[in-house]
Amino acid sequence: MTTPVATVGPDTPAKKIAQVLDARHIHALPVLDEQRNVVGVVSEADLLHKITYADLTDADTDGWTRLFSRRSGAKAKSRASVARELMTVPAVTALPDTTVVEAAQRMERYGVKCLPVVDGVGELLGIVTRKDIVGVLLRPDQQIHHEILHDVLGRALHLDAADLAVEVTDGVVTLRGQLDRLTQTTVAVGLAKRVDGVVGVKNELTYLTDDTVYAGL
Repeated sequence: MTTPVATVGPDTPAKKIAQVLDARHIHALPVLDEQRNVVGVVSEADLLHKITYADLTDADTDGWTRLFSRRSGAKAKSRASVARELMTVPAVTALPDTTVVEAAQRMERYGVKCLPVVDGVGELLGIVTRKDIVGVLLRPDQQIHHEILHDVLGRALHLDAADLAVEVTDGVVTLRGQLDRLTQTTVAVGLAKRVDGVVGVKNELTYLTDDTVYAGL
């Protein structure tokens, strides 16, 4: 994620929002309350409604609203003057442990270009943009391989790397080898998925004991 983050308050005027977006060369701004909690996001698209409807009468906008029925709030936003009236709510956010793939999926699902990163109570920590995600996905396979083999399997799980094989091709990780327990394979795959630059994990690990039976899982 990117820090620090340019933000605005609920009462920030529309013109000031446009100036910040232009000066920072960004597409959207988190809107924060006094506790720095994210209460919404105001974007270029939100400001565009002011231009789209600027010279239309009520009769005209009724017709335009039907044409743009998917954006039922567009007419109201055209008359907005401050962030609280322009912003999109609720804000689509991410948590610090959200994976790159999960972040990309959320952006695609909700049609947004950035995700404010918040803690458990909604306080802003940073922001993830499409550019950030593309940058992570460009991480070399060799770096991903080293982190999974040494940091994930070796240091985090205390597994003998000599008994395992890790292959990385275009960000897709393949794990092979035999572990003692099924839960070890599950944890290994889960941690591998969270390594920056990983776009998918193929689990070809085997195990000697299904310890989930005894754990009642």
